[in-house]
Amino acid sequence: MPYSDEINNFDINDPILAKAIKNNTLNSGNYPYAKKLKRVVYDEHLYNLQRELVKLQAHLQKTDARIAIVFEGRDSAGKGGAIKSYLLNLNPRHNRIVALPKPSDREQGQWYFQRYVKHLPAAGETALFDRSWYNRAGVEPVMGFCTPEQTKHFLGEAPRFEKMIADDNIHLFKFWLNIGREMQLKRFHDRRHDPLKIWKLSPIDLKALDKWDDYTQARNIMLKNTNSKHAPWRVILANDKRRARLEIIRHVLSDLDYENKEQESVGLIDKKISLSAPQFLRSRSCNDEG
Repeated sequence: MPYSDEINNFDINDPILAKAIKNNTLNSGNYPYAKKLKRVVYDEHLYNLQRELVKLQAHLQKTDARIAIVFEGRDSAGKGGAIKSYLLNLNPRHNRIVALPKPSDREQGQWYFQRYVKHLPAAGETALFDRSWYNRAGVEPVMGFCTPEQTKHFLGEAPRFEKMIADDNIHLFKFWLNIGREMQLKRFHDRRHDPLKIWKLSPIDLKALDKWDDYTQARNIMLKNTNSKHAPWRVILANDKRRARLEIIRHVLSDLDYENKEQESVGLIDKKISLSAPQFLRSRSCNDEG
């Protein structure tokens, strides 16, 4: 069977994942590394970065500074795991996960951003959004949960909304975790056939299997229209979860000043997997990968 047919005929209920898909997961989507980061190397770097996060947490408490981090990406891109690794050694009183359910009838009649405003961080806090107001640029239009006019209006309003956040001295980080199609298929397949992970597979996930190109188009439109100087997107190539998690933490630490910061522990940004929105969009326009 031709390789493209292996993808198009993917059956999530088949307990055996097609070899052609399995063998091309890591390098899908033009991922630059041939092998995953070794666990021992990951653990060492993660420990050093988390020590720095503890220092940053103390700085926030001392100065009343605030951080909001937006995690976006396709289903199974690794948003939840990235958030978990960030929070592993931090105080949950001052570091909150924001993962909102679908809006209530009342919330649907509000200003779109209203339900998110109340979850922005207070003094000394960090709020980590596991999906965010960017639902209106991705999931909602692709799945038909909003009108094209609503999405167009959102794309115009989002930069202004984020300018208000930045002007109020909240440090805003926006990460798009990007994975290749084969990697998404493998992760969905793993969830379907692992009794400990099957709860992660939602009806929306299953519908997303046939909407890869639609999500790609929505992502590109979103990145182009909502990347700004005051709230830039950072695209993290996330086929290797370990590298992605380290890179997200490293970006936050690199962009902020805090007492007793050790640059050697923070390390350098990996430019192979960390791209600005314009860089990423240019790289996608040169090939057919999502």
